[in-house]
Amino acid sequence: MHVEVRQAIDPQAAAGYGTDRLRAEFLIQSLFVPGEIRLTYSQYDRMVVGGATPAGAALKLEPVKQAGTPSFLDRRELVAVNIGGKGTISAGNDSFTLDHRDMLYLGMGAGEVFFASADAANPAKFYLLSAPAHHSYPSRLVRIGEANRLDLGAQATSNERSIYQFIHPDVLQTCQLVVGMTVLAPGSVWNTMPCHVHDRRSEAYLYFALGEDARVVHLMGEPNETRHLIVKNEEAILSPGWSIHSGAGTSNYTFIWAMAGDNVDYKDVDMVAMGDLR
Repeated sequence: MHVEVRQAIDPQAAAGYGTDRLRAEFLIQSLFVPGEIRLTYSQYDRMVVGGATPAGAALKLEPVKQAGTPSFLDRRELVAVNIGGKGTISAGNDSFTLDHRDMLYLGMGAGEVFFASADAANPAKFYLLSAPAHHSYPSRLVRIGEANRLDLGAQATSNERSIYQFIHPDVLQTCQLVVGMTVLAPGSVWNTMPCHVHDRRSEAYLYFALGEDARVVHLMGEPNETRHLIVKNEEAILSPGWSIHSGAGTSNYTFIWAMAGDNVDYKDVDMVAMGDLR
């Protein structure tokens, strides 16, 4: 299991970074390596972002030194989203089968976690998100058909999309993780515009369902000091509370958004007027 640590970056420092430094601090690449678990431990709300791709034997989620606990879920909760072939996640005495685009929530103390694929030739790709927990809530599998769906936007503004709220107060209770998926309709490319910030929580984004030559231009930075990152398929972004998080693609795409911090209210954001963007 490979673990990388990312330190928190303040907005004044980020404003002076060039492309390579911005990508090194905020972009997460090579998440889904066959036969490996790869994690990024972030100092933004101590969120862990990673990928598990079992291609043969089951993969065990080992303890992370930075968390300081004997087992990964001793003081953490975990969400796994399957963006690959069918797979299974075992936690303690429980086992869950995830189809493509299903999500699993594992509460604090759920036990040792193992990941397996139903077919090594078409392995599961488990996108992993974890945050510190203070209480043990029941583990639960949420299939995409059970998520709270919101259809928003319009073709005329290139942002027709469906938002699936999986790990959300309206669906199940967690300590601080809120996770969902946004699917853009064909012909739509914009997400989260008009944009917003929220110092009450940090976020992470995984962009996927992109063609090999397709890209997303992810906008970040303070509203009056924006920067951008060019993102390809199955790459993730760390988004601090002080940063906007918006983007446009060369085609439609899907992204998974995850939040951790003081506030689980999805609508509690500080909107940014279009005229204030620079």
